[in-house]
Amino acid sequence: MALFDNPVIPGFSPDPTICRVGDDYYVATSSFEYVPGVPLWHSRDLVHWRLIGHALDRPSQLALTDEVPSSCGVYAPTLRFHDGRFWMITTVVAGAGTVMVTAKDPVGPWSEPVPVGIPGIDPDLAWDDEGHCWCVFSHDGMIRGVRIEPETGELLGEPVPMWSGSGLQYPEGPHLYRIGDWWYLLLSEGGTERGHAMSVARARTLPGPFEPHPDNPVLSHRSTGHPVQNTGHGDLVQAQDGTWWMVLLGTRPLGDTPKFHGMGRETFLVPVRWEDEWPLPGPLELRAPAPALPPHPWPAEPVRDDFDSPALAPCWMSLRRHDPSAVGLDTRPGHVVLHARTDGLETPGAVFLGRRQRDPDCSARTRVDAGGGDRGGIAVRLDEAHHYQVEIGEGTVRVVARIGPLRQTVAERAVPPGPLTLRVDITTTGVLPPTVTARPTEPGAALPAGLRVGGPDTLRLGYETEGGTFEILAELDGRYLTTEVAGGFTGRVLGMYATRGAPAFDWFELRPAAGPKR
Repeated sequence: MALFDNPVIPGFSPDPTICRVGDDYYVATSSFEYVPGVPLWHSRDLVHWRLIGHALDRPSQLALTDEVPSSCGVYAPTLRFHDGRFWMITTVVAGAGTVMVTAKDPVGPWSEPVPVGIPGIDPDLAWDDEGHCWCVFSHDGMIRGVRIEPETGELLGEPVPMWSGSGLQYPEGPHLYRIGDWWYLLLSEGGTERGHAMSVARARTLPGPFEPHPDNPVLSHRSTGHPVQNTGHGDLVQAQDGTWWMVLLGTRPLGDTPKFHGMGRETFLVPVRWEDEWPLPGPLELRAPAPALPPHPWPAEPVRDDFDSPALAPCWMSLRRHDPSAVGLDTRPGHVVLHARTDGLETPGAVFLGRRQRDPDCSARTRVDAGGGDRGGIAVRLDEAHHYQVEIGEGTVRVVARIGPLRQTVAERAVPPGPLTLRVDITTTGVLPPTVTARPTEPGAALPAGLRVGGPDTLRLGYETEGGTFEILAELDGRYLTTEVAGGFTGRVLGMYATRGAPAFDWFELRPAAGPKR
């Protein structure tokens, strides 16, 4: 029996929504303060996924100001295919509100957004047998629904309550389906932390009344020792062979209690069985039987970008806006040149270009030329108040840690003039004890006796000599770059930044560490 590895979309890829068109599957996920907005993933076997673009990929569709807080911006989307078109609806929190776009091809172009005047978050779309379009959403502790005119976004009535879940907090992420003789309403509840859960109800007609499954929640890993936690926000799909599946989010926390996850909420795949006309998802396994579909792996995503193309690859993300005047691919051939707008990553308007951390153990490297008064480097970012940096400027390479209100230069060293290769390694083995925030590196040095290993991973920051030796300037505890410490809804993003002048980056590499996948 063929097996597959969960998560199927690793790294910061929360709130997955899925639709099938023939033999092709498409998933959209949340993007929050990063642009382009709403990543779109493509698969032909539900296991192998490739990033093909974004639904909100230009300023006219998504305009986030520098004041939009981290973990605001683009919340949970819904992706559907109806009447020959793809439809994507989402809520831009602290922005435009709920908007909808359409496309003939998910690669794009996608239309200009149509506003939909509903309150709340997590909108969903469903069409009934008469062709009427229903929008259901979460608002004020209740899942509500209303018919809309999809071409204009006009509400065709007042939203009505449908279901409030099984009694857990935050009923959200609703998806409405017509399957057989029933309407099914799938939702998440319990909060997107360890109590996250999936529940389901059904009704013969819309807008209800909906009867809940007697054993709700139908999927949750709360209060268990399962290696995947925070399970919820799922969406159903029927494969071409008639089997049913669900994509959902989860996390892989590591370390000492309460355990920590830095990669964010990831996309997992579980089978769905039907009992007494109820869809029951699970079990969720890290190594699981694969769907009985022809395997269709894609070419591996390149680990290195030499910036030789006229446009950035889809994997690259910027903070709140992509500014061509700040991110230049034609200023210096074979380089990306970042033009600083602020003097720190904690300042609104910071210039940062990054990629999701997709492997628990990985290495990020870049070759940067920071001449004159330039300053820039690599950052591992969770939000404005939680990031680690290794940077070069004015002949000095330094490691800087920002943890909440504290910002500290952890280590620094003078280096010869000229381009320098900066490096960050992330490892889940040999992590620092909980009382140690940073330490100078001594090869073979043991941890202090009597201390428990606490964090999920350790980040080693430094630079490479011309001979290729990794000069580690500092080791930092990874727990401070997790949502259990920082809060919020995102995961780590590793990338390049500029905080003075216009440093030029020759290449950037994000490579999984050798060894078994975790």
